[in-house]
Amino acid sequence: MLIQLAIMGVLAALLPLSIVWVSADADKYRKLSWVTLFLTFDLIIFGAFTRLTDSGLGCPDWPGCYGHANPLQAHAMISAAQSAMPEGPVTVFKAWVEMIHRYLAMGVGVLIVSLMVIAWIRWLKSARSDVRFAPTMPTLLFLFVCLQGAFGAFTVTMKLQPIIVTGHLLLGLGLLSMLTWLNARQRPHPPVAAQAASLRGPALVASGLLLVQLALGGWVSTNYAALACSDFPLCHGLWWPQMDFENGFALWRKLGMTADGEYLPFPALTAIHFVHRGFAFVLFAVLGWVAWRASRIDGLRVIGRAVLGALFLQLCTGLATVYFSWPLAIAVMHNAGAALLVLLVTMLNYKTRLAHDHAPAFATRTPPAS
Repeated sequence: MLIQLAIMGVLAALLPLSIVWVSADADKYRKLSWVTLFLTFDLIIFGAFTRLTDSGLGCPDWPGCYGHANPLQAHAMISAAQSAMPEGPVTVFKAWVEMIHRYLAMGVGVLIVSLMVIAWIRWLKSARSDVRFAPTMPTLLFLFVCLQGAFGAFTVTMKLQPIIVTGHLLLGLGLLSMLTWLNARQRPHPPVAAQAASLRGPALVASGLLLVQLALGGWVSTNYAALACSDFPLCHGLWWPQMDFENGFALWRKLGMTADGEYLPFPALTAIHFVHRGFAFVLFAVLGWVAWRASRIDGLRVIGRAVLGALFLQLCTGLATVYFSWPLAIAVMHNAGAALLVLLVTMLNYKTRLAHDHAPAFATRTPPAS
């Protein structure tokens, strides 16, 4: 089974590797980093679809499905589980969704291994002089994807325990951020105005707030608290509804249960939803201000406007999720918007860091004679 799964991972990576190989782009490594970034973004979206369709336990074991490499071989056992519980966690559809997600994840893993190996080879061939191939980031990516794979296994073996599933989501978004940084390092960037250096600190603060909001959003999703407040801006018709913060934010507990093993009370779900909703306004204000500032600086205008657009998208999909009672397509779009924000904010930080690193040169430049 493990050999068959390894073959599936290689096959999943074969098409993107072939696209890179036949590409007219002379810089194949840059092309490979871009393709890996694109597929990781897609993988995160498909992971959201897997979670939102309750397919995380579509195959209740790991890494295979009932001890087999694909749902076809396990069809009899999957069908028996579906017959016993038609609306349960194991169905033919959910099994395929879960295994396709695993195949895609293995394919991305193969691509990241390729990035690491090529980086080390070119770094050593260049006598450690070509910073584009500095192997630190690709090696960290490899270690990160291994950790992500371990959390994927724990997600199944620990039966969707919320802290594990949230960690799995955050690791995936972290992987996307690292790949964005690696991709940005592979291509030249137009000059950025000197005043962009002043945004270095605020951009880092905005990144920290975004991380907190992503964790809160993951906690909402993994606890199925998206509809705990079905109205807006009120919640249950109140500005401050009944909430149980102690049980809602107890981290180490089973899905739907308190840390003491009791059923999770509804006020706990309300607390989870309400905190995520409230913190969204904090993030919107801070990140919106940073993006607005960036949109007025040469070299950051495009990325600043893109962040503002992504923020508006998140606001719309978040409200639509509540008003339309959590439709699957909009919920997936909300997750995609979160991933897009990670990508864009990472790029904004990269550009402000470039401006910050070059700020001394601007500061010490001799002024023109009057």
